[in-house]
Amino acid sequence: MPPATPEPTRPVGAALELLVHGVGGTTPELMLDDPRTVRITGDKTAAIYRRTVDQHAEEEPERFADGRPVPEAYCWCNLTSGNGSRALWLLLLPFMVANLAHWMRPPAERQAASVRLYGVLVRLLALTLTVLLTAAACEVALDLTAWQCAGSARCAQERSWLGFLSAAQGGWWSQPGRRLALAALVPAALVGLLWYLSHRTWSAYEAQRPPRGDVDGDGTPDRRPRPALGRPGFWYGRRLVARLRAAHTAAGFLTVAAAVVGAAARHDRSAAGPARAALGWALEAALFLGAVAVTWVVCRRGRSEKRLDNRLDRAAVNWLPGASIALLVLAALYAGWSRPGWRSTGTLPGDTTFSVITLAQGVLVLSLAVVSMRLYRRAPHTRTVLWGLGGPAVAMLACALGGVMSGGVAQRVADWLDGPATPGTGEDPIGPPVLLSWQASVIPVLLVLLLVPVAVLAVRTALTARRLAPVVEAEYEGERPDVVRTRRIAGTRARAALTDAAPVVVGVVSGATLLLGAGALAGAWLSGTVPGKAFTGGHPFVESTAEAAQALGSWLIGFGFILFVTWGRRAYKDASARRTIGILWDVGTFWPRAAHPFAPPCYAERAVPDLAWRMASWTRRTGGRLVISGHSQGSVLAAAAVWQLPAGTRRRVALLTYGSPLERLYGRWFPAYFGPGPLGELHREVHCWRNLWRRTDPIGGPVKLPAEGGKPEVDHRALRDPVVYGRTGEHPLPEPILGHGDYQADPVFAKERAVLLDRLPPALPLPAPDRAAPPLPGQRHDSRNGDDDPREGVGGFRGQSAGEPGEGDAQGSSGRSSG
Repeated sequence: MPPATPEPTRPVGAALELLVHGVGGTTPELMLDDPRTVRITGDKTAAIYRRTVDQHAEEEPERFADGRPVPEAYCWCNLTSGNGSRALWLLLLPFMVANLAHWMRPPAERQAASVRLYGVLVRLLALTLTVLLTAAACEVALDLTAWQCAGSARCAQERSWLGFLSAAQGGWWSQPGRRLALAALVPAALVGLLWYLSHRTWSAYEAQRPPRGDVDGDGTPDRRPRPALGRPGFWYGRRLVARLRAAHTAAGFLTVAAAVVGAAARHDRSAAGPARAALGWALEAALFLGAVAVTWVVCRRGRSEKRLDNRLDRAAVNWLPGASIALLVLAALYAGWSRPGWRSTGTLPGDTTFSVITLAQGVLVLSLAVVSMRLYRRAPHTRTVLWGLGGPAVAMLACALGGVMSGGVAQRVADWLDGPATPGTGEDPIGPPVLLSWQASVIPVLLVLLLVPVAVLAVRTALTARRLAPVVEAEYEGERPDVVRTRRIAGTRARAALTDAAPVVVGVVSGATLLLGAGALAGAWLSGTVPGKAFTGGHPFVESTAEAAQALGSWLIGFGFILFVTWGRRAYKDASARRTIGILWDVGTFWPRAAHPFAPPCYAERAVPDLAWRMASWTRRTGGRLVISGHSQGSVLAAAAVWQLPAGTRRRVALLTYGSPLERLYGRWFPAYFGPGPLGELHREVHCWRNLWRRTDPIGGPVKLPAEGGKPEVDHRALRDPVVYGRTGEHPLPEPILGHGDYQADPVFAKERAVLLDRLPPALPLPAPDRAAPPLPGQRHDSRNGDDDPREGVGGFRGQSAGEPGEGDAQGSSGRSSG
C-alpha cells in the first residue's frame, strides 16, 4: 500500500484576535496576560493595546506562520468608571431607567404607528421625571426654605443664615416674592448643571460615527433590510439628544418660573389692582405656551436610524432654552415687585403640582402597557419578559425611583427645619406637600409585599440546589463524591438561575408600586392632610398604624436619598466603589439616550464605532482573518459592532462570545433588538460564531441558535465548572468555581478559538511594509516632528477610518473614535 501523500498546508495568512472585556473592566495587562503592553490607538478613555513584543507584528509575519492570531485588547472601562466625578451619575438613575424602557418594546412587524406611539409615551414620561426633579428642588428651596421657614419667626430665629430673609426682621429681602426670586437660583442652577453635563457628554459620546454598514466590501450599496442595530444611524444620536436636551432644559426653567409666578399672581388677583393681575395672567399664559412648545418638540420626532442624520434643529436647540430663561427672568422681576402687605402663610400649592405629575405618570404607564400588549400580540414569544410588559414595568420603576429621590430630599429637609417632629405633624408644622407624605407612608407596605417573592425565591433556590446534587455528581463520573463540594457546586448553579426570576420580581414591584401610588394619590386628595392626622379619631389600631407608617416611611425615603448621596460620595474617593458603580452603568447605559437627554451617556456610541472601525480597517488593509472575542457585556458590544460592519467585512469575521448575556438578558428584555430574529440574522451573516457558557454563570447563557445554512450550532455544550471535581495528580489543589469569570482558563476556549480561525477563509501573506513608502490614502501624517507616526504600521489602523468607501465626510469624527 503506497504511503499516504501528506496534505499540503494552506497559507492561512495574517490573523487578529480582538479581545473585548466585560462589566467592571480590567487592565490590558490582564487581558493580554503580559505585564508589558503598549497602546497602539485610542486615548485614555478607550484604547486598543498589544503586547510590546507584538507591536509591529505585521512586519514579522514569520512569527505567526503557524496561524496563531495577534492578540489585541480593547479597554473601554473608563467610559463608565473612569474619574471620580462620574460616580455622581448615580443621582441620574431614574433618568437612566426611563431610557431603558424605551428599548424594551416588543418586536413590531408592520406596526409603525404603534412603535411611534410607544416612543412618544416614553419620551413624555421621561419629561415628567425632569419636571418632578425640578419641582422637588423648588419644593426645598422655594416652599420649605424661602416661604415656610423664612416666614416663620421660630424657624428663622433658629437658623441665623436665614436672618436676611426673615419676615420678622423686615429687610429688603423679607417680602415673600423677593425671597422666592432669590431661592429660584437653586433649582435654576440644578437645571443648568444637568444641561452642562448632557452637553459635555453629548460632544464626547454621541458624535462618534461608525463605518458605513450599508456598503459592501467592493463599494457597492447593500440594499438588504438591516436589523435595527445594523442601521447606519443607530449609534449616532446627535440630533435627537440635542433636541431633547433643549426641551428638557426649557421644561426645567419653566417649572421654576411657574413656581415663582404662581405665588405672586395668586396674591395679585386677590389683593392688587387689575393691571398687576393682568400681568400675572399674561406671564402664566406665556408659561403655558412654553409648556405646549416643549411638549410638541418632545413628541414631534423620534430617532432617525436609517441614515446618519447630521442636521440639528437649530430653532428648538437655540431658541427654546433661551426663551425659557427669558421667562424665568421676567418671573423673578415680577415676583420681586414690592408688595408691602404680602405675608407668607401655609404652604405653596405643591400638592397640586405633585398630584398632577403623579397622575400623568400613572396614565402614561398604563397607556404604555396597552401599546406594549398590542405589539406583543402581533409577535408573541415565550422568552419575552412579562408578556411584553417589561417596558411599562421598568418605566414604573423609574417613576418610583424619581419619587423616592424627590420625596426623600423634601422629607429630610423638612425634618431638619421642623425639629424633632415628623414633617407636617408639629404645632407650627413645616412640611412638604401632603402627597409626598402619603407616598412615603406606602413604602413600608411595599417592602412587606416584597418579602413574599423574596421568600418564595429563597425556598425555591434551596430546593433546586438539593435537586441538582445528584445531577452534579453524575456529570463528574468516576470521582469520589464529596457532600460539601457537591453542595457548593449545586448551590452556585441554583443561585445563578435566580437571574431568570428577575422579571417576576420586577413585575411584582412595579404592579404594587402602581396600586400603592394610586392609593396614596387618592388618600391625599380625599383627606387633604398627612396620614398621621387623616385617621385621627378612628380606631386606635388604625390611627397608630397610620402614624407609624408615616414616621417609618419618612425615615425610609430620606434614608434612600441619603444612601444615594453617600454612595456617590464614597465612590468619588474610593476607586473600588467607583468600579462597582461603573458596573451599573455598563449594563444600564449601553443604550443610546433616546428618551431622556439627562441620563448618563451611552458608552456604546463610542465603543461600537471604535470596534467597527478597527475591524473594518484591519481586514480591508491586510485581508486577514479576524476573531472578535467578547466576554459578558463585551460580547454585546462585539455583536453590535459586527452588525455595523460592511457586508463584505462581516463575511470575513468570526465571533467568539463567552459569559454572554445576549439572549438571557438582552434577548428577553430587549426583544426588538436582540430577540430570536435579530440574533438569527447575525448568525447567518457573520462567517462563524461560537458561544461558551456555564451553568454556574449568573449572567451569561446560551444564545439558542441552532445549525442553519451549513453553519453549526452556535452554542457549545455547557462548560464544566469547576473543571475538575476533586484533587488529581494534575490538579492537586481544589479548582475554584469560576462562575462568570476567567473563561480563558478553560482549555475549551483555546480549542474553539482555533476552530473559528480555521473556518475563516485564508488570507494571502503580506510583505513587511516599507517604512520609507508614502502613507496609504487616509493615513495620518504626524507633523509634530516631520516624520510619519511610528505607530502607523501597527495593524494598519491609525487614520484608516477615513479610507472606508463612501465615508469621506466622516474624517472629522473618525479621528476621535479610532485615536
